[in-house]
Amino acid sequence: MRLPASMPDGSADASTPLRMPGVTHAMGLVVMYFILQAAAGLLVSFVAGAIERHRHPELSPALVHQHVMAVLHGADSNALLIILALPLIALLMLGWVHHRWPALWAMPRPPGLGFCAPRSAHWYVLALLVGVTMPPLGALLTELAAHGHAVAQNVEDISRHASWNLRLPLAIVIVTVGPLVEELMFRGVLLSALMHRLSTGLSVAICATLFGVVHLAGLDFQWYALPNLILLAAALCWLRLNSTSLWPAVVAHGVYNLFALVALFETTPAHS
Repeated sequence: MRLPASMPDGSADASTPLRMPGVTHAMGLVVMYFILQAAAGLLVSFVAGAIERHRHPELSPALVHQHVMAVLHGADSNALLIILALPLIALLMLGWVHHRWPALWAMPRPPGLGFCAPRSAHWYVLALLVGVTMPPLGALLTELAAHGHAVAQNVEDISRHASWNLRLPLAIVIVTVGPLVEELMFRGVLLSALMHRLSTGLSVAICATLFGVVHLAGLDFQWYALPNLILLAAALCWLRLNSTSLWPAVVAHGVYNLFALVALFETTPAHS
């Protein structure tokens, strides 16, 4: 659908048609994110296998495959894959979204994507508060829902066993790149697409729930982590809509990840 484009101040320019993202576009973006991650893993596996066959031509294909899988399943290999692949995936997705909906990029309010300054710098302070308060609150909700069951994310397992020299670059990627691309997908494209068709409350509820469901794959589908994820996503939607910018949600998301990693690093040793 095409609507009048928005001017820098948020007013409409009836002379310029505006291409709108649909819900299918938004969901396709999420699917593309995971496909690119899988493709990166397959590419690394293929390259590692080719190198191993060249180095050890005497080995059978089955032994080569077994050795490559053992190496790739190591914590350092997974950490390196995140460090190298996630920024490239983020660049591809940011570039594609900007190319697909350039008029929406810096528009403050939905259907805009919010890549602009918030209406007040105070929203960055609120974003920091959200990022700091959500980890303990989310942990409490998860503990109540899990009834004593441990909840661990795949990225936590990778971080827990990563070498010391990889922990800093891994943390930088998880705290900056990860939140940026996820906020682009959920609080940017998806929320705007939903709000074009539904009420704000229903759009936030659907966006937050989808955010939680998508992350269940990284939690071995432990459903009792959902309340924490949905509450976090709702808080990020609130920041996005009230600040008229995507950046406070990115900051809060990054601070949330940072506190989770700091707590993890302080309680687990690293491999040398």
